[in-house]
Order: sequence, then C-alpha cells, then structure tokens
Amino acid sequence: MYQFDIAATDKPALYREMEQALDALVTGEPDAIANMANAAALLWEYLPDLNWAGFYRNVRDELVLGPFQGKAACIRIPFGKGVCGAAAATRATQRVEDVHAFPGHIACDAASASELVVPIVHDGRLIGVLDLDSPTPGRFDAEDQAGCERLVARLAPALAGALAA
Repeated sequence: MYQFDIAATDKPALYREMEQALDALVTGEPDAIANMANAAALLWEYLPDLNWAGFYRNVRDELVLGPFQGKAACIRIPFGKGVCGAAAATRATQRVEDVHAFPGHIACDAASASELVVPIVHDGRLIGVLDLDSPTPGRFDAEDQAGCERLVARLAPALAGALAA
C-alpha cells in the first residue's frame, strides 16, 4: 500500500511532492493501465476542486477512455473534437477557463466548468491525454499547467512500452 504525506502550502511545492509520489508509484511497474490508475488516484486525492481526473488513450487515432476518478465519462473521442480531441490533434496543452465557451465542447459531466488537458507524448508518439475537469470556472492556472506537464513528462516513459497504438 502506498501512503503519501503531501501537505504543501503552495502550488510549486505541491507539484514537486506529487512528482516524487508519482515516481514512487510507477518506478518498476511495466503495466500502463496500472500506472494511469495510480496517477489518476494521486491527482484526484491531492489536487483540490476537481470533479474528474483521468486519462484517454490513443487507440488507432481515436481517444478511448482509460483509468479515471469521477463520474462515468465519454468512452470515445475523435481527434479534433472537444478539449481532449483538440489536445490530441495539436499535441498542445489545452487550458480552458470556461468549457461552455469552447467550440465543440463535449459535456460528459454538466457540472464541469473548466478543463486542463495535457497530451502525453513519448518519442514523438501520442500515447493519450491527461484530462482534469473542475466545477469552478478558471480553476486551472499557469502553475497547474506547468505542474501537470511535468507530471505527464515523468509518466510518459512508464506508459510508452505497454500502450501500442
């Protein structure tokens, strides 16, 4: 059993501590689904004000639901559709303050108001995306984006070998 004492008082420290916890969770574990499941649980437990935290996997150029915490979610998302699909198509992080203003937003949970989606890329290959939703408009800022991008960069190698697209 893993137990982490993450009690940071500011975002940079929180993300540094989460990086250390993520490293402990994925080091030596070759199963990508297990690693995504533990990463989703870590994010859900320590990032405040989320209503969904999880992953979509790139399966033959379509995003397919992976491990997550929160309400049941959309199962398949085409590249280019919604915030997750935009992140997959562009391979660029999408930080959306108001999802209702995002063209083509997919409302899996009507309570979601803002979203942060980080593409997971390893050796030039899109593995999937990390998706975080919040019921609070503007919940995610530049520190959250940078912190989640670092988390994804650490996670990507632990996912790359086991998730063949």
